[in-house]
Amino acid sequence: MRETANQFVKVGWDVTVVNIARESWELDSGIDLSLLDQVDPRVKIVELPLAREDLETDIRLFDEARALDPNGWVAKLRKRQTEKFPEPNFGEWRDDLEQAVLRIHREHPADLLLASCVPYVNLAAAWKLWEDAKVPYAVDFRDGWSIDVIDGVEAFARDSAEGRWEQKILDHAVSLWVVNDPIAEHYRRRYPDFADRVHVVRNGYDADSSPGRAHNPDAEAGLVFGYLGTVNFTVPHLETVLNAWRAARAKEPLLANARFELRGHLGNGATRGANRHAEVFKEAEADNVVFGGPAAKAEVSSIYAGWDAMVLILIGGRFVTSGKVYEYMATGLPIVSAHAVEHDASNVLRGHPLWTGAPGLDEAGLTESFIKAAHMAVETTDEEHADAMAHADQFTREALMSVAVKNLVEELAK
Repeated sequence: MRETANQFVKVGWDVTVVNIARESWELDSGIDLSLLDQVDPRVKIVELPLAREDLETDIRLFDEARALDPNGWVAKLRKRQTEKFPEPNFGEWRDDLEQAVLRIHREHPADLLLASCVPYVNLAAAWKLWEDAKVPYAVDFRDGWSIDVIDGVEAFARDSAEGRWEQKILDHAVSLWVVNDPIAEHYRRRYPDFADRVHVVRNGYDADSSPGRAHNPDAEAGLVFGYLGTVNFTVPHLETVLNAWRAARAKEPLLANARFELRGHLGNGATRGANRHAEVFKEAEADNVVFGGPAAKAEVSSIYAGWDAMVLILIGGRFVTSGKVYEYMATGLPIVSAHAVEHDASNVLRGHPLWTGAPGLDEAGLTESFIKAAHMAVETTDEEHADAMAHADQFTREALMSVAVKNLVEELAK
């Protein structure tokens, strides 16, 4: 979204971003203020005082009903939220979002609204501005709405409240962006009359996230494998990866003194950093596994520069790509895939010279992948390292988003 705003500015547009307050992000998943450093200063940002009530952890602020019956309170909250818009947690934001875009339009008439989801209640604001002022809009779904990308099934029926909203929105949208071909095909099949307006706009990576150097591993000091990303996979998934790591270290001399570092947010909301995953990481410290917590965007390239191989742990299957796969490729380091075989990340990685392949969530297969990556790390030439980095060049976020924004502007002009 940051790159989208910057690219619109770059082609001469006046951009206003509507967001929620930073404090609200803190309650939810945390916030990385270094991400704001590269927002074009010409982008205007409007922050709305919206927050999820259920994420409040200060019990002194609870009313009597919530204090006495917290589960009942949440059930009533969900009912109230979805009466406004069919989306738990965010549906009640509808009125505030609608009024915000109408106010902005009155003060400075808009030519286009781009709704980035989630939350999907953003679509209500796009519809309101279209309904009241006929301002054209486009939709950036990323992972889609009517497709459950984790299980690969329909998320809701066409005649459900969500289904009716999606149909209404897409009937009038200028364009729809999604992150990969399987999701795009879902929408083209679901809405054949809309098929030519569905576009794949991949996540890509920021060029400054790449360490951009020749790699010189030190096997004697100990190879370092790394994972950077949100820890949103299940505990059994994590345990499978760590069991394979333990087995690989016992089997391969190159890994005897190796270290496995993991960085990222650990859960969200009130359980962030205090869950079973944290306990598993603690138990794995004896196997040279280190969990270092979240990392600021500004630190990413230096973190990658200290690693010798990457471990790509992902949920989902063919409808999930992830954003990190592009960044991982840009390191030029060996990549161990710890995800389903039929995963869109496999499609992106195909052709990467230092990918160990996708054995699925099979402990024995992952053990061999760790061993293979260790050998790649110490045996790769500078030329092979450069070739691996070059494979990712086509996926720089600036390159991908500049094309997407240019195409959207052209579609709007038709």
